[in-house]
Amino acid sequence: MYYTKFPHIDQLLRYTFVDKDVRGELVQLSNSYRRFFLGRAYPRAVNRMLGELMAATSLLTATLKFEGHISLQIHGDGPVNFITVNGNHKQELRGLARVRDEVSEDLSTVKELLGPNALLVITITPERGERYQGVVAAEGDTIASLIEAYFNKSEQLRTRIWLFADGEFASGIMLQVLPAAGTSDDDFDHLVHLTDTITEHEIYVLSGEEILHRLYHQEKLELYPPQRVRFKCTCSRKNTLNALASVSPEELEEILLADSVITMTCDYCNEKYQFTEPELREELLRR
Repeated sequence: MYYTKFPHIDQLLRYTFVDKDVRGELVQLSNSYRRFFLGRAYPRAVNRMLGELMAATSLLTATLKFEGHISLQIHGDGPVNFITVNGNHKQELRGLARVRDEVSEDLSTVKELLGPNALLVITITPERGERYQGVVAAEGDTIASLIEAYFNKSEQLRTRIWLFADGEFASGIMLQVLPAAGTSDDDFDHLVHLTDTITEHEIYVLSGEEILHRLYHQEKLELYPPQRVRFKCTCSRKNTLNALASVSPEELEEILLADSVITMTCDYCNEKYQFTEPELREELLRR
């Protein structure tokens, strides 16, 4: 579905409620979302789930209080056996899905696409400090419900998430009680009720500021400067060569004898890197 009005550019808005200890985030994605599919032919249901996971990853990276990375992965035994999006504190995202069986158009839930035994794995990797990993069983049908369960059980923070994706645009909203907050459950439930009134059409066609006014015009908000969100892959010729260095010389020789060149394709951005035998010998001998 294509909407003629789409005034916002890929960005994330952070805000807090002045008289309530609740923070909120709103992300709206278009070009960065479509870049995920460049050169790929994912089924539409997978495109939509990637969009939701992308929006969710953006929302979670905005909660990081340090420089680092966050990865959301869902592993399963369904038609889609793996889907992931990685992001960092700069709101640079990349992601992919692995599809092993035919995905019909009517499939939409996590269990339908990734099977009843799917697991959500959230990995937080600070640039300085220890890595943290949390695992949540896919007891709910949506990505939003999985992440809410993670925060409610692991972090003990009341959290609500709304995710939208249609193959063209992806968006998400998150409300979360601040740690050690004094906000009552009634206050949080009130804000959840207001946010529940958002429609998919509105979140695609209105700007972020218009959406916040539409939802919370009777509340006092502190709005922070918008942050740009973009697709960015960390692959490079050097990183690809490092991967080849772990392959046995015999296996490399076998490939070169058959094809005279080794071609490596990045799973995330579809970039291709080619290496001839002289290049490999020169580069690997330097190590």
